[in-house]
Amino acid sequence: MKATCYCGTVELDITLANDITDINRCTCSFCNRRGAKVVTLFAEDLKLVRGEDHLTLYQLGSKTAKHYFCKTCRIYTHHQKRLDCNEIGVNIATIEGLHPQGFERIPWVEGMNYASEMRS
Repeated sequence: MKATCYCGTVELDITLANDITDINRCTCSFCNRRGAKVVTLFAEDLKLVRGEDHLTLYQLGSKTAKHYFCKTCRIYTHHQKRLDCNEIGVNIATIEGLHPQGFERIPWVEGMNYASEMRS
C-alpha cells in the first residue's frame, strides 16, 4: 500500500500483516492532542520511497519513540513505537484510498499512564 503526506513529498510503501483491522488511538498526551489513528506494522514492512530529507523527527520524554512529520506540509506520517522499536505506527489518513471516517469504532490503547511511569 502507498502512504503519502499531504503535499506528496514523503511517500511510504507499507505492507500490512493483517488487513486494515488493527487501527487504534493512543491516550498519551502527545497522541491525544495529535488525534491520529494508526495501524501497526513491523519495521521491515515499511519502506521509505522518497522524501527522507523532508522528514522531521520529534521525540519527547524517554526519547524512545520517534515521530516523523513532513517538513513541508507538517503532516504526521508514522512513528517508531516506544514499547516495541520493531513496530511502526502509520497514520491511516496518509494511506491512499483509505478514509479514516469510515472506521466508526477505533479503540484507544493505554499510553497516558505508561508515559507517567517513564518519567519516574
